[in-house]
Amino acid sequence: MKRLITALLTLSATVALGQEAQIPYVARDLTKENMFSTNIEGPNFDARGQLFVVNFKRDGTVGLISTVTGRGNVFVTLPDSSIANSIVFDKSGNMLLADFIGHNILKVNMKTRNISVFCHSDRFNQPNDFCINGKGQLFASDPNWKAGTGQIWRIDPDGTPTLLDGNMGTTNGICLSPDEKTLYVNESVQRKIWQFDVSAEGNISNKRLFAEFPDFGFDGMKTDREGNLYVTRYGKGTIVMITPEGEIYREIPLKGKSCSNLVFGGHDGRTVYVTLQDRKCMEYFRAEIPGKGL
Repeated sequence: MKRLITALLTLSATVALGQEAQIPYVARDLTKENMFSTNIEGPNFDARGQLFVVNFKRDGTVGLISTVTGRGNVFVTLPDSSIANSIVFDKSGNMLLADFIGHNILKVNMKTRNISVFCHSDRFNQPNDFCINGKGQLFASDPNWKAGTGQIWRIDPDGTPTLLDGNMGTTNGICLSPDEKTLYVNESVQRKIWQFDVSAEGNISNKRLFAEFPDFGFDGMKTDREGNLYVTRYGKGTIVMITPEGEIYREIPLKGKSCSNLVFGGHDGRTVYVTLQDRKCMEYFRAEIPGKGL
């Protein structure tokens, strides 16, 4: 009888914990602290729903992280002292990495784990963050932190880079709207978020200020299925949710302060996974609206 009562109490506690974990916009730990280097960044999911995050245990690695246990292992170690800052997957399932040390976009064959240079340009400052559209075109931010300037690049599926804007502030977070007709780019130091129209060819125009903040920095950002923008407020430890009209809808507090990037995932696309550089770990929270995908 005692064993049965204990089992029932354990089951009840587990169910209650599971229900609690579904409360939206409440941050919880996914991994333990200090599992990553201070350059933890660029979380993303492959087509199989596997979560990959750069700089697991040490710089220059890509980790494969369980969303169930929070444990992980090194998936690949990058060559030539390269350090990645962002991950996306192309239409063929290859992993693409922004290598800010080597001024490269690297490609990882997910079956063989072979690593090659997909794109290199001596005109890159240090590729930082990027997003990809349905045509396989990459849009990459490229800051010069020392000068406080930045660039925006498009890299086509054949690896050809095209400079879209060379007169920005410290470009960092970058993402597309759900219809891929609007590109959002933030400037960390200037604390401004810009939006551009995107043509069918992947060119940008009609630059306009979307939002501006008086304090703290920006890092990665993503959009949800309804076009709301989720922006990491680096140093404040929050994710600010901004409507497509540029109005602040809510601000989601995290446990850590140095939030560097985020990604939507989970079985319904409504779990947001966040990388924290001060805690060297990952947190997550549930959202009411799924992410846009890609």
